[in-house]
Formats: sequence, C-alpha cells, structure tokens
Amino acid sequence: MTNVAVFGAGGKMGVRCSLNLAKTDFNVAHVEVSDVGRARLKEAVGVDCVDADTAIANADVVLLAVPDTAIGVVAKGIVNKLNPGTMVVILDAAAPFAGHLPERADITYFVTHPCHPMIYHNEETEAARLDRFGGVAHPQGVVNALMQGPEEHYDLGDQIAKAIYAPVRKTYRVTVEQMAYLEPGLSETVCASLLVVMKQAMDEVVKTGVSEECARDFLLGHMNILGAVIFNVQEGVFSDACNKAIEFGIPALMRDDWKSVFERDEIMASIRRIT
Repeated sequence: MTNVAVFGAGGKMGVRCSLNLAKTDFNVAHVEVSDVGRARLKEAVGVDCVDADTAIANADVVLLAVPDTAIGVVAKGIVNKLNPGTMVVILDAAAPFAGHLPERADITYFVTHPCHPMIYHNEETEAARLDRFGGVAHPQGVVNALMQGPEEHYDLGDQIAKAIYAPVRKTYRVTVEQMAYLEPGLSETVCASLLVVMKQAMDEVVKTGVSEECARDFLLGHMNILGAVIFNVQEGVFSDACNKAIEFGIPALMRDDWKSVFERDEIMASIRRIT
C-alpha cells in the first residue's frame, strides 16, 4: 500500500484532495497547522490530523496542498527529513519553476495541475454540469511534469493526479516550464484578463440602458457559438460583418506586442509576483 502524506489538508485544495483520496486504496495521513483547517477537514472528510514528522516517517508520497507563497517554506521544513526515493507532489508549476524547492537529488519532484472541465465537454448528469471546477463529477484533463526523479516514478505521480482530480478524462505530460506557459501564461495572464475585459465591456453596454440580464444573455450566448467555431468544436464560418469587426477590433483592443507575455522572462516575472 502506498503511503501518502497531505500537507495543508484542511485548506481548499487540501480538502478536495483528501475527499478524493479517501475513495482510493492509498493510505493517507493528513497534516494541517490551523485549528480552523482541522475542523473543516474533520467535518468534510471525517479524519483527524497528525503531526508532520509522523506523517512523513513512512510516506512514499508527500502532497503539498498549500498556497504558492508557502511552498518554499513548507518544503524546506520537511525535505531533509524525507526518506530517499520519496515523491513530493506540487499542485502548481509556479514555485517549482521559480526555484523555491530545496535541492535534494535522491527524492522525486512531481508537478500536477488540473485543466478544469472543458466548456464544450457536456456531461449528462446534473452533478457533472454543476461541477465547473472539477474533482467532483465532471471529467477533466490534467497536466503532469516529472521535474526530477526516476522515469518509473511518473506512473505513480500520474496515479496520484488521477486520484486527487478524479474523475479524470485524460492526462498530458509536459515539462515544468511548459506548465508555466499554460499557467500563469495562457490561463491567467491572457484568458482571465480577457474575460475580465469582456465583463467590463458588458458593463459599458449596460450603461447605455440595456438591462444587465439582456447584455449577459447576449454576451454569453455569443461566446458559446463564436468560441465553438474559433476552437474548431463546430464547423462554421463568420459573416463578412463579423470578420470585418474582428479585423478592426483586435488592433483597437490589443497592443501590437501583446504576445511578449509568453517570452520566458515575462513568464518568470509573472511567477515571481505570484510566489
């Protein structure tokens, strides 16, 4: 049986991971420093916490379900105590890519992050439709990176990822650097920013007297069909008017050098701000 120690088990991601790990054959020990977190974990999962040294004594896998800003501190406090061959799992590429993990050659670092349920991957059950974050009922993709460690450890890390993010539709293997381009680069710097701009644009239309309900209905409906065509989910072509609006809209909205956000130095600067 594989022994898994979950650090930050009472936090938002820690509880999510612990709930899903409770459905597996993994033997799980939970570590949480805050009283509020311990109470939350007890209520949600029905388990008690142990101290850090007890959790890592026989751990095959140590899962760090803690915020990016705490990864370095938590890792430095436990890495030297781990048994050789232990796998440390991190749930985001930011801290690993920024160099916040302690150097130790005889352990494995594995990074994994969810894609979250796709907009166009419709599920039949109500529970799946309502699971927009993932990890409950809607199958999602997951990206994995074996940062360091023997190749055979990838399969174990993949099993852990499929367990904590279940149900999982597919896993993708990438490097830690590639994961950093996905997040924060693609998902946050670009996608989240442009979505905020779209909401601000909707608010501008509302100021003209259009009701918020109408503007929201109109925008989200067009996001659905336009996105389906742009991302090749559905065959279709835009009208000449739409193509002309895009031709003039992009330069009006975007700086000519906007793709510089994907330059390595810019990705690193973004990660430094995050961590």
